[in-house]
Amino acid sequence: MLALFYIFIGVAIGVSVWQITRIMNFRSSIANDKDNAAQGKFAIGFMAFLYAIMIYCLIFMNVIMLPESASIEGEHDDNLFNITFWLIGIVQFLMQFLIFYFTFKYRGSKDRKAKFYADSHKLEFIWTITPAIVLVGLIGYGLWQWNNVMDLSDDDAIVIEVYAQQFRWDARYAGEDNTLGLGNVNYIKGINTLGVDMTDKNAADDKQVTELYLPKGRKVHFKFRSQDVLHSAYMPHFRAQMNCVPGMVTEFGFTPKYTTEEMRQQPEVIDKTNGINKIRRAKGEDPYVFDYLLLCNKICGASHYNMQMKITVVEPEEYEKWIAEQPTLSEVIK
Repeated sequence: MLALFYIFIGVAIGVSVWQITRIMNFRSSIANDKDNAAQGKFAIGFMAFLYAIMIYCLIFMNVIMLPESASIEGEHDDNLFNITFWLIGIVQFLMQFLIFYFTFKYRGSKDRKAKFYADSHKLEFIWTITPAIVLVGLIGYGLWQWNNVMDLSDDDAIVIEVYAQQFRWDARYAGEDNTLGLGNVNYIKGINTLGVDMTDKNAADDKQVTELYLPKGRKVHFKFRSQDVLHSAYMPHFRAQMNCVPGMVTEFGFTPKYTTEEMRQQPEVIDKTNGINKIRRAKGEDPYVFDYLLLCNKICGASHYNMQMKITVVEPEEYEKWIAEQPTLSEVIK
């Protein structure tokens, strides 16, 4: 596939150079009907090639797309993406046809004279108002979804702090009081790597972990801090992303709707996993097993690519058992 891409680039550069050469030669000559007919046919040929590439990408490149959203809130992100994709796709398909077909149909001819058409207020109104209405609808839906993700009023939500530093993630769960103790880089010392203020009464029952466990069907309220530079907490399968900014706390929330095991059984995930493992087998590498991941989506330094944390979504009963086994900060930091 990569070789085909390089061939396409080479052909495109060659055609471009050839066309530029012909254009430069036109300075001393005038295009005739034969030249215009040839250019019109080239336009139709390029349109066919463009449509073939579009159809190929829609059918065969779909495997690189993310599977269905693993969070309830993320369903609206998928809806917004699909609506936007189909709107742009339909307009793209129609406009490319009109551009290239009209280039062919109305190519220059000595027996035809171009008609001067000044303007049409009706047409100007239609192609100004129609996109404006569509954009208002899309932006309105997007703002509603933003407010939906940022609605953190659920008192029963699990509160988790995600702490970013070059080049790792740590997490801290609020304890029985469901309130995180204060944190600041000035308190970082020894094993207190998150800079938790241990004099804060809310900090004693907090629990520090290196892997995220989330219960299916329960809202999770994430709070983000950064120790050094700007990071970006990206959880692609949950359709969630938020910058981690030094000196401030950012936040969002979502509700997981599939456990890790359930997601592994999704047909799309199975197909993607099989495709990845086919490549890995050819390289002699160990097989890949799907897991949710927390990634950094900001280029934060040399090892940015390796900054990730495993996320495991389980049934509520299993989550309660896991969280009960984790030691509190008061037990660890004495």
